[in-house]
Amino acid sequence: MKTFAATALALLLGTPAFAEEADPALVAQGEYLARAGDCVACHTAKDGKPFAGGLPMESPIGTLYSTNITPDKTGIGDYSFEDFDKAVRHGIAKGGGTLYPAMPYPSYARVSDDDMRALYAYFMHGVQPVAQDNRDSDIPWPLSMRWPLTIWRWLFAPDVEPFAPLPGQDTVAARGAYLVEGLGHCGACHTPRAFSMQEKALSTADGDLFLSGSAPLEGWIAKSLRGDHKDGLGGWSEAQLVAFLKTGRSERSAVFGGMSDVVVHSMQYLRDDDLTAIARYLKALPPRNPQDAPHVYDRQVADALWKGDDGRPGAAVYVDNCAACHRTDGQGYARVFPALAGNPVVQTEDPTSLISLVLKGGTLPATHAAPSSFTMPGFGWRLSDEQVAEVVSFIRSSWGNRGDAVHAKDVAHLRDQGSARTSGDDLGQVTPHTGG
Repeated sequence: MKTFAATALALLLGTPAFAEEADPALVAQGEYLARAGDCVACHTAKDGKPFAGGLPMESPIGTLYSTNITPDKTGIGDYSFEDFDKAVRHGIAKGGGTLYPAMPYPSYARVSDDDMRALYAYFMHGVQPVAQDNRDSDIPWPLSMRWPLTIWRWLFAPDVEPFAPLPGQDTVAARGAYLVEGLGHCGACHTPRAFSMQEKALSTADGDLFLSGSAPLEGWIAKSLRGDHKDGLGGWSEAQLVAFLKTGRSERSAVFGGMSDVVVHSMQYLRDDDLTAIARYLKALPPRNPQDAPHVYDRQVADALWKGDDGRPGAAVYVDNCAACHRTDGQGYARVFPALAGNPVVQTEDPTSLISLVLKGGTLPATHAAPSSFTMPGFGWRLSDEQVAEVVSFIRSSWGNRGDAVHAKDVAHLRDQGSARTSGDDLGQVTPHTGG
C-alpha cells in the first residue's frame, strides 16, 4: 500500500516514482559527473532555473534551444534509464527522433555504464523538477526536418564503443583521456568539424585533427590543445594547466569566451586528481607541426617602446590602450593580466579571438580558489577598424610572436556580426555599430 501511494503521489507531482529508493552515494557521484560534463551550462537559460533548458545556442544552421532535463513531466520525468541512455549516448530522443548534434552524444558514447547509471540517479533524484516547456529551435526548412538526422547519424555518428584505455597507457593519463574524450566532450569545441557538422576526429586514434582547434563560432576560436608551442599547449606545464582549469588563470594566461563557463560551471568543481589527469593527458598529445619550436622572446620591441619609439604601425595604439595592463614588454602581470609574448591565443592562424577581445573586451570570472574578478574593457567604441587591425597585427608580431598580419576588413567583418560600440559620451550606453 505504501509503494502504491508513493507511486500515485509521484505521478501527480510529475516526479520519479522511485524517488524514495535513491542511493545517496550514487546521486552524489552523478552530480560530480554532471559537473564534469558541464550539463548545466547548456541546459540552463540566463537567469533561468538549473537544467530547465531554454538557452539559445547559435549554430551554422540556425538557433537551437536547449531542452528541459529536470525530472518533471515537461522534461525527462518519464524517462526510463534506457530512454536516458539512448538520448545521452546515442542521440535518440524518447519516441525515436534523432537529437541535433549540438548534444555531443558521440563523445558521451564513451561514458561507462556505471557512470551513466550514476548520472541517471542524479537527474532523477538530485535535481529539482521544473515545469517548463521550451520553444522549438529557429531553424529554416528543410534543415528543420528531423528525419534526415537519422540518416546523418547513420553516416556521420556511428556507434562509438565505451572508453577503454590504450595498451600500456599510464593510469593517470587514461583517466584524463576518459574525461576529455567522454563527459568533458572537449572535442565538441576544440576539434574542427566537417561540412556535414560532425567532428573530424573523436579521439587520438582518429589522427592529429583531434583537439587541433575550431573554426570561429560566435566571435571566438576554441584553440588547439595539442603540443604545438606556437598555438597549442606546448609551452604550458602540467601544473599551469591544472591551475588554469581550477581557477581560470595561470601565471601567464587567463580564461575568456566560452571557456569561462566551462571553468565556472565545471572544471573548478573537479577533484585535483582528475584535473591532473586531464592535464597529463593533454600534455601527452604531440604537436601537429613537426617543425614546431618553443617561443623565443625578442626584446627589440620592448626596448624601442621603453625609449619612446612608437613608430611601428599599431605601437602608439598599443601604448595608449594596452600597455598599462599588458606592459610594454608584453609580459603582463601574473594571474591578473595575461602575457601577450608567446601567448598561443595571440599566434593562432585565425585571429578571431584576439580581434573580438579588443573589440568587446572580456571578464576573468571569479572562482572558489581565485575569488577576484578582472575585466578588460572593449575598445570597439573608440578604435576604428584600421586601428584595431594595426594594434592586433602589432601584438601578433612583437616580442617573438609569429602571428600573421590582420586587415581592417577582418575587423569590420567581426564588428558587423554583433560587436557594439558606445556613443563615446556615456560609456554605459551601448549602441550598435553602423560603420567604420
